[in-house]
This record gives sequence, structure tokens and C-alpha cells, in this order.
Amino acid sequence: MFDKILIANRGEIACRIARSCRRLGVAVAGVHSAADRDALHVREIGESLEIGAPPAAESYLCIERVIDAARRCGAQAVHPGFGFLAENAAFARAVEAAGLAFIGPAPQTIERLGDKASAKREAVAAGVPVVPGTQTASEDVATIVRSVRELALPVLLKAAAGGGGKGMRVIRSLDGVESEIASAMREARSAFGSPALIVEQMIERGRHVEVQIAGDGRGNVIHLLERECTLQRRHQKLVEEAPAAPLPKPLREALLADAVRLGERLAYRNVGTVEFIVQGDRYYFLEVNPRLQVEHPVTEEITGIDIVELMLRIAAGEGLGMSQADVTHRGHAVEVRICAEDPAAGFIPSTGRIAQLAFPTGVRVETGVDAGSEVTSWYDPMIAKLIVHAPSREAALDRMQRALAELSVLGVTTNGALLQRLLGLPETR
Repeated sequence: MFDKILIANRGEIACRIARSCRRLGVAVAGVHSAADRDALHVREIGESLEIGAPPAAESYLCIERVIDAARRCGAQAVHPGFGFLAENAAFARAVEAAGLAFIGPAPQTIERLGDKASAKREAVAAGVPVVPGTQTASEDVATIVRSVRELALPVLLKAAAGGGGKGMRVIRSLDGVESEIASAMREARSAFGSPALIVEQMIERGRHVEVQIAGDGRGNVIHLLERECTLQRRHQKLVEEAPAAPLPKPLREALLADAVRLGERLAYRNVGTVEFIVQGDRYYFLEVNPRLQVEHPVTEEITGIDIVELMLRIAAGEGLGMSQADVTHRGHAVEVRICAEDPAAGFIPSTGRIAQLAFPTGVRVETGVDAGSEVTSWYDPMIAKLIVHAPSREAALDRMQRALAELSVLGVTTNGALLQRLLGLPETR
């Protein structure tokens, strides 16, 4: 095991990683931007190096500054968390070139999964069902139009290089299709540096089900069961649960087996998530997230496995330390993302100083803020996650509703009330 690691992230995930490290006796150091000098993760971690100005491009996304911080603090390894540089193959290579361990997948694996087109080709090669559509990304409007015409409407345009709903458009009519394509390409270029798109059949009212996998990099891959993340806004998750809401047993077993088979094909190292869309009794591959997921706590709650610890042990060369037979589950877990945003105003971020903050008792809270923290426009508006565990799905949903009723945040607007209403809908139950 490592003596010391650098956490190349901020907020709640930096605090979360540090907690597991300290339990294992691993020293930690962090990084921060000028905007985060007084942030909770800086105070909790203790040793933190300032690496640049508030914009992420000048701090958290600056590979050279993060590597320099790791060297200066004497770290042996770097944990990227999620977001920022977590899925950046160049960063993973730079970490390893500096003689440090990257706590995540191999750089070449990140590259193979680096865009939706190449990841889709990997799934096809592994015999995993994919959404009908293109398997090669294109930057040519005429080529994309032809691909749209070859599929039955509606179809979905997707930025090959990214996610989160950016560079994504639903095409329901061929009228104005060129304009929609151009708009998606501009957004994709702005968000991800590449305008390339893929075209897929639109799966209406599909369920978003994902499988947590872990591999030792030598071909041994297991799954840690599945999660459901169907409740979203703007293609970004709001509510996550594990296991998924009821799935037919044959479909669930096939989906888990396909995720593992894809991981075996890649000789996957460390943890990752294979995402699927489920419609009726069929499912299709969406993408692989080669990193720790925001929603990993629900898997931890039902399996009893500390996923951050597992990442550290794999990166330290200790292997999986378990077989598939060792993975069991108990009860049901639900997570909600508390975001500083105004649902009534189109989910625009809400910035300002948090005057008062009271989290519910008796539930797991992952947060990167406290009373007095400043919520800025520089970073993601998620300020906390609430996680509950109960014997059944119904009990977990009820417990989460009670928890949200206890949540109190003054100074910024949050989506807490919306989440509470959402969990009470008959469609959710």
C-alpha cells in the first residue's frame, strides 16, 4: 500500500477519498485553486497546495501543475476523483511518466474508451448489444445527415468526445436537420474540443442502468452489481439507486455478464462503470466511464465494499482481493444529488455564501461545503449527496423523502424540494 497520495480534485469527492485513505493509514495531500483557499476539502485534508487561478483550466485541469504538486508533497500516487482530469489519458500518462501510480485505468484503456464511437466498437467486438446507429464519429454535416436519414425517426445526435447532455440533440423531423447538426457540433467543440458526432436511434423512455466493474489489469474482472440512474435532468443524474428497480432476472444476469465480458476484453484495471439503456426486455450499451462514479456510495452501501479502498489496493498492485462469489448485497440504497440551482428557473446555478446548513441525521452525507462556504460559478453546482440504506426499495425511498424534509440550506437555492416531490411520484415508485 502507498505511504502517501495526492488527491487531484476538490469538494466532496476529495473529502471522501481522504477519509478512506486515513482509515488505511495512507497520508494525503490535496490541491486547490485560489477560489478554494478556504474550502472544506482544503481544511479537512490539511496539506493542500495551491495550483492556480479560479478557472479550472488554470488550476484543476492543468496537468503540469498537478504533477508538480504531487512531486512537491512527496506523493507516490495520484487519485483523480471524478470530473476534471479523471478520464484524461494524457494526464494518466503524465502521472506514470513522473514515476507515480495513477489510481485508475491504464492510459491506453482510457483512450480506447475515450469517445463514444470507439467505446461502441469495443462493445461490438465483445458481443455486447449496442444502440442501432453509427460506429464512427463524423465532423461532416452531409455525412451526418445521411446517417440520420438511414434511421427511423426520432434519432439522437451525440458528441463523441463527451457527455452530460452537451452536444446532444433529438431529431424528430428532417426539417432543419442541418441546423440542428451544426448547433450540436458547435456545442461539442466548445465543451470537449471536438465537434465530431455519432448518430443513434432514439430509445424513448428507456431506463438508465449501469454496472460497476473492477479489474486487476491482468484479465480478472468482477462486477459489484448494478445501479439505476433513470431520474435525470438535462441528461444529468439526480437520483441513483442500487440495485436497480426490479429487472427481469434473465435480463439482469445478461447485463451483468456483458459488462464483465467487456471488461475482460479490455483487460480492465481498477474500477469503471459500464452504462446501458434498458427498454422493456432489451438493453443496449451506452458507454464506459473509466473512473470513480459520483453514485458509487449506493454500491458501497449494499455490498459493504469500500470502492475507494479497492481502487487504492489495485493501483498498489495488490489485485482484487476478492472473487465474484464474495460480492453479495443487502437491502436497497438511494442517493440524491443536492445542487445549488433553481429548478423553477430552468436549473440555473445559484451562487453565494451558504448562511446556514443543516443536514438530516441518520443518513450518509457526502459534502464539500459547510456554513460559510462560498458557492461560486467556477465549478459544478453539486454541494452534497445524501445516501440512505434500508431493507427494501420502498423503505429506502420513504427514508430519503424524510431526509430531504429535514434538509435546510439558507443563502443559496437548492433542488431539495424538487427531489422530495420527485421521489413521491407514482411513476418513481
